[in-house]
Amino acid sequence: MLTHPTLDKLEQLRFSGMLRALRLQMEDPEIDQLGFMDRLGLLIEREMTEREDQKLRGRLRRAGLRQNACIEDIDYRKSRGLTRSVIQQLASCDWVRRHQNVMITGATGVGKSFIACALTHRACLEGYSANYYRLPRLMENLEIARGDGRYLKLLRQLAKVDVLLLDDWGLAHLSAANQRDLLELLDDRHQAKSTIVTSQLPIENWYEAMPDPTLADAILDRLIHNAHRLALDGDSMRKNLANLTTTSKIIN
Repeated sequence: MLTHPTLDKLEQLRFSGMLRALRLQMEDPEIDQLGFMDRLGLLIEREMTEREDQKLRGRLRRAGLRQNACIEDIDYRKSRGLTRSVIQQLASCDWVRRHQNVMITGATGVGKSFIACALTHRACLEGYSANYYRLPRLMENLEIARGDGRYLKLLRQLAKVDVLLLDDWGLAHLSAANQRDLLELLDDRHQAKSTIVTSQLPIENWYEAMPDPTLADAILDRLIHNAHRLALDGDSMRKNLANLTTTSKIIN
């Protein structure tokens, strides 16, 4: 049997996983103990695994998450109104399948963005597409897109994303034009895709943070009525970490 032409053809076909698995089999003196179908099955399994890994890396790259966060790294030891059962329920991604939203509120440094990124990361693991935006930056991008003719294209792209993470809601002033852009975006996604929002403002204060009450009503109607709500409290996680580091240095 000519092995090298086979390896070359696998490389030309871009079956990189199968190629690496076949090379390992060729180096294994006991591989002949396996039948043809067993060996073929191992090659196919390796190829499928590598392709899924490649797809996952692509989803995470396109998501552009602000923090390298995952569900397993969430800290439940600090008293901040967060329970493991709630996070595990959200980790199932049933809310994504049902096209529901997640609202995470709390003071600066309490861990809102980390939890939001961890939930988005889990969605990527489950095969969903995602995008991360700080809301002020997204508003700027939409304004620029309107000026250079990409506005509708950008809205269509955002409408297709399974999970859209909007970080820092209410941190910057929303103009009436910003509200119209936000309404267009959320209307396209309503009951079709899922959105995660983080904010320092309690949900009951979001209405007051928008200048046009009519648009505010429409925006909140599409965002919060089918949403899971996480209201975090307690001290800043960053402050606690800084104090722990300082204490450790003193002890050492």
